[in-house]
Amino acid sequence: MAATAHTGAAPRHHPLRAVLNAPMTSRALRHAGLDGLRALAVTLVVVYHLFPSWGLRSGFLGVDVFFVISGFLITSLLLRERSAHGRIRLRDFWRRRARRLLPALAVVVTVCASVAWLVGADVLVGLDWQLLGAATFSYNWASVIAGGDYFASTAPELFGNLWSLAVEEQFYLLWPLLLPLVMLLPRRWARVTVASIAAAGSAVWAAALIAGGAAATRVYFGTDTHAFGLLLGVALAFATHRVASRAADAAASTTAVALQADASDAAGRRAPRVRTDIAGTVAVVGILALAALPVFEGALTYPGVLVAASALTVAAIAAATRPGSRLGPALDMAPLRWVGERSYGLYLWHWPVVVLVAYAATGRGPDTATPPWAGAIALAVTLIAAEASYRWVETPVRRHGFRAALRELRGRLASNPRRRFSAVAALTAAAIALSGTTAALATAPAATTGGAAIEAGHAALQAAADEARQRAEDAARAEAESADAGRDADQEESTDASPEPHASGGPEADAEAPDDAGAHEAITGDQITAVGDSVMLASAPALLERYPGIAIDAAVSRSMWAGLDVLRALEDHGALRPVIVVGLGTNGSVPAEALQEMALIAGPDRRLVLVDAFAPRDWIPGVNDDLRAFARGRSNVSLATWSDAIAAHTDLLAGDGVHPGPTGADLYAATVQDAVKALDAEYPAGRERAAVRESTSPLRGRPSAQ
Repeated sequence: MAATAHTGAAPRHHPLRAVLNAPMTSRALRHAGLDGLRALAVTLVVVYHLFPSWGLRSGFLGVDVFFVISGFLITSLLLRERSAHGRIRLRDFWRRRARRLLPALAVVVTVCASVAWLVGADVLVGLDWQLLGAATFSYNWASVIAGGDYFASTAPELFGNLWSLAVEEQFYLLWPLLLPLVMLLPRRWARVTVASIAAAGSAVWAAALIAGGAAATRVYFGTDTHAFGLLLGVALAFATHRVASRAADAAASTTAVALQADASDAAGRRAPRVRTDIAGTVAVVGILALAALPVFEGALTYPGVLVAASALTVAAIAAATRPGSRLGPALDMAPLRWVGERSYGLYLWHWPVVVLVAYAATGRGPDTATPPWAGAIALAVTLIAAEASYRWVETPVRRHGFRAALRELRGRLASNPRRRFSAVAALTAAAIALSGTTAALATAPAATTGGAAIEAGHAALQAAADEARQRAEDAARAEAESADAGRDADQEESTDASPEPHASGGPEADAEAPDDAGAHEAITGDQITAVGDSVMLASAPALLERYPGIAIDAAVSRSMWAGLDVLRALEDHGALRPVIVVGLGTNGSVPAEALQEMALIAGPDRRLVLVDAFAPRDWIPGVNDDLRAFARGRSNVSLATWSDAIAAHTDLLAGDGVHPGPTGADLYAATVQDAVKALDAEYPAGRERAAVRESTSPLRGRPSAQ
């Protein structure tokens, strides 16, 4: 992503013409086609983030295209330097990387942090560790340690895209140190094999962690689990090093005859190269097709689809950079070249810009509900910012270095008024950006509004559990004291006690008295089991207030299948109450099989209340349709329409647009209560039968703090 393909003069319409026009002092050529591939990669990522409804559901694989390009370019540069000088000059290499990466990164971070300070709210959360990760090239691991979730649209990190830059920077730091060890292998095929095995190991390790239940962000962000693209690029560089060297030798040759002979030789191999071009074109089309795939469960998408995209990128690079290729010049057409040359800046700017625009426009982070006009504004700002960065920050520093750039700035301050004005404006903008970043760090909240709502739910459940535990201890203590007092009384009265007949209305008479079958009390909290996700968790304080004693088991990111496991466990332990409230669906689909099994667990003696979902996620309408269809026609199942209740009051939600705040939680609890009352009126008999069975449970009345 950050690596540059600029290694000399650029080929135009014909490789021979490029050689003839190349400076004779240079032995390096621009790799044909890589600007176009970088343009493709950054376009996939930008469309995926800015226009999530456009169908590129796996557009994030553009990052893996970047990784392969970077692994190939950096290794090719290091191999050429080793061939030319007999060693790798690490200091010069790292200095060039710093020139290429740091100026634009510093501008993006300080400017966007300052704007975030103006926007405020949830966008500032976690800014301290994000800036630390950016400054130390460790953003990916800092995010994992901080518990960040790259795949959550509810609280996106302002600089979440810097994870991939951190992976590349770690590669730039370590790979030049390891390369001399690999070069000890005497054969090219051995080096290719080692790099390929390492790539396969990274992919297998990622799949193993996913299968073992590791967090998706940990696996996706990990340098160890996401190095396969970089390593495949390394393997390609090893495999094609001789071809690249011959191209460099041809560029340095001054003999036109030799060049013409090389061209004739290329003509003789035209048929194989046509096949190569076709294969490379198919690979590019394959990358686009993979980007349109939905995200699959388990390891099928990660690392499966991403490994496939990386392999196709290897094929595309090999075809585009082969001497005489027509694919390379086709990929380097002017618009794609423009985008490719600025791909680093485009990648850096697009994500924080869309986050800031989304928060300013909708009050929450970017997601499928973000209006397209907001994405269009973010795209325009990104293009302008990337061009300004490329022209006035990146290019001057890359060409002349940091010291020369500072000397140029001092020269402008001592020059004519127009040049002095530009220098003063630049210094003023830098001062404002640094001040804004400092202010943003000082005012950043500790948690998002959605996170605060969830924490309040946790606290309410813990308080309820503590209160129930205390009541149980007090009851046990009182029972023990009563038993002791009873034994003392029995001992005193045993000598003169005589049996008396039971009076009318005594215990036996009460036990035989018929119940009033035509009346029943309203449902109380100790008759309800509630199982849900983080939306129910955030609503727990209001549910406990309306239904004291209700047993709530709610957790963040819980799916319908996970909720079903909770119901099974409660049923097995005899702790499932007469009324079951299920609030799931925010985090994924609700399979019919899971709903059917929930109905079987409830049985004819319990009632089931399903709470539909509300969130800016594309699967929510389907979830609600499925819940509505399942509840229709079932006498002991009702639907609590949370989506209808909150739709007109979205201001009661937290900044993520999903979790209710305190007043929103009251509305959630009222919606559940209405559904319970409606079902109670239609189906009262089952509750009495289930209540008798549930009253014998040893776990009756215990609230859950999960």
